[in-house]
Amino acid sequence: MMELFKDKKVLYVHGFASSGQSGTVTRIREVLTQANVIAPDLPIHPEEALSLLYKICETENPDLIIGTSMGGMYAEMLHGYDRILVNPALRMGDTMKEHGMIGAQHYQNPRQDGVQDFIVTKVLVKEYKDITERCFAQADDADEQKHVWGLFGDEDTTVDTYDLFREHYHQAVRFHGEHRMNDNSFMHSVVPVIRWVSDRQEGRERPIVYISTNALIDQYGKPRSSSQKAIRQLIETYQLYFVAPATVDTSSYAEVNDWLYEYINVPAYSHIIFTNQPQLLYGDYLIDTQKVDGMATLIQFGSDTFKTWDDIIPYFERLGGQ
Repeated sequence: MMELFKDKKVLYVHGFASSGQSGTVTRIREVLTQANVIAPDLPIHPEEALSLLYKICETENPDLIIGTSMGGMYAEMLHGYDRILVNPALRMGDTMKEHGMIGAQHYQNPRQDGVQDFIVTKVLVKEYKDITERCFAQADDADEQKHVWGLFGDEDTTVDTYDLFREHYHQAVRFHGEHRMNDNSFMHSVVPVIRWVSDRQEGRERPIVYISTNALIDQYGKPRSSSQKAIRQLIETYQLYFVAPATVDTSSYAEVNDWLYEYINVPAYSHIIFTNQPQLLYGDYLIDTQKVDGMATLIQFGSDTFKTWDDIIPYFERLGGQ
């Protein structure tokens, strides 16, 4: 895996009743091995927590901020930085009321101050309701639109602020997962967005690989064998685009989008091209079942050389990202 955010700072903002020692922090450090990951324990009172985060941003100037749940709410308010909000509780006070969080609570992870129990009062809930009124204060700024990503689990039964987020920001992505991230949802949903942010910051242009949906979908409408494995490997070093035939039938577009959402998910976000002239695609490689004489080097799926995706994978491994 490319050394993402090497020698850079990443601020992680945890969720409610969690800490800077959560499993998510461990995942981030295991993936961003060359980054300095800052993960503070947040005070329970929102004004104190936000003040702490403002101070950290001022002194550390993080290159990326990742916030989950309540931490996504706080991260949205840290203007001017690249932020990834995962299942953000953008109406935290309402969420606390809906899920009966009033009363005695227990921190889910160890905290540096040793405190493990706390009490949520109606006054505290109002504090959270009040502070969320500050959300979206700079969402009209064009630069902010580039800085903020929202990721929303399609099986999240705790928080659903996708529509609210979409009212203010355009980079809103649904991913396969629940409210709490696991290794699978983090690697396949959050890490691709981390790569996109890193590429933009570095001005990095990866070699482009176009993949025809004909090479992905089998006769039963399912992913071809090893195709998903290949995509997971290719996105580490290449910029992927998914190519489907253009048609006058709008339902066909929806079917392709739905299929790519179901089986490819986040890597296909804003990376789908509908065209009947793949020979005009400007890039480095085109994986297609048809013989296409174009500007990209053709990898003809199903040919004697590339009968299956298991033949294509080692080809790109030998290229080493070229």
